[in-house]
Amino acid sequence: MTTKPLSIDMDYVSDVLVRMLRIPSVSGRTDDIMRMLGEEIAGMGMPTQLTRRGSLIADLAGDQDTPDRAVVVHADTIGCMVKELKPNGRLRVIPIGTFSARFAEGSRVHIWTDDPEVCYTGTILPLLASGHTFGEEVDTQGIGWAHVEVRVDEPVSSADELYDLGIRIGDFITLDADPQITPSGFVKSRHLDDKAGVAAALGAFKAIIDAEVQLPVSVHLLITILEEIGQGASHGLHADVAELVSIDNAVIAPGQASRETDVNVAMSDSTGPFDFHLTRRLLLLASDAGIPAQRDVYNFYRSDVASAIEAGAEMRAALIGFGVDASHGHERTHLDGIRHVAELLTVYLQTPLTFESDVTPAAPVDEFFSQEEAEAARGLHD
Repeated sequence: MTTKPLSIDMDYVSDVLVRMLRIPSVSGRTDDIMRMLGEEIAGMGMPTQLTRRGSLIADLAGDQDTPDRAVVVHADTIGCMVKELKPNGRLRVIPIGTFSARFAEGSRVHIWTDDPEVCYTGTILPLLASGHTFGEEVDTQGIGWAHVEVRVDEPVSSADELYDLGIRIGDFITLDADPQITPSGFVKSRHLDDKAGVAAALGAFKAIIDAEVQLPVSVHLLITILEEIGQGASHGLHADVAELVSIDNAVIAPGQASRETDVNVAMSDSTGPFDFHLTRRLLLLASDAGIPAQRDVYNFYRSDVASAIEAGAEMRAALIGFGVDASHGHERTHLDGIRHVAELLTVYLQTPLTFESDVTPAAPVDEFFSQEEAEAARGLHD
């Protein structure tokens, strides 16, 4: 029997996405976004708790309480940190997370001091920023973090004057998101990775709660805060989680099959293949429900799944994504893609675990499926 996707409240999804994008949340400085998300999820009626390290866990009960499943997204973003107060009154910075200084040039930023009441604005500029002075050298200078600096929007021209403002080495710098939703449904903003994924997850859980659907299996929503620096879902998952689905950006670029308007299922990334059976089950569910889906492989990519597996989590894991053009740069996605991710999630959560045998972490060898038997068991063959 085909499971139908639930209706997603896209007005809510769009609203919560823009609100998240306007809250800076570089890895290491995420308290504000997590407070906002905690209030949002608690308002849906889902019990929530925070781990010691700041990840948020919310629960939605189903008929089967254990083993259960989890959905993981991350609320942290790329950004920068002050490396040096320069003699010219500007700031040398290092990146937080992996992204090119090429896509930092021209970014408007906020500089967050240790005083919560004191924050400054600025702009990341190449060292040779004036064409009227440097001419063609503007085009031939190097690209990299050693070739950019932050111009602070204060009347300063020395390291001492920066210090007097309260700016210190180690202060966080966030890139302004500047979100915009176009009439054609495109979302243009910094930090769609992974706030669009969080919005899709919230939209899916809201749809389930609003429709009063009783799930066959309990589910945890895990929102992590250190994915961009590789730690992600290294903690916070319950030991009885049998299946994990991560929602993150899907790469739009030449040579990639992902689309901005579809849900995209990752077959593999730089850490290796995702679970054979869970990925193909998600594709089958999407096909049966009429949700447009693409398969893709990502070369330079890592998600919450990798940190969970590396931390020793015993579970099947998969990744679905909304297509993002110019990821970790000047990003763009489409509301249709976010909606289709949310729809697939509602379909998946209305179904049992992929295999009944996953009730226990291990089973006798004589119960192990052959490849053909496993595919039949999960419904790929008649």
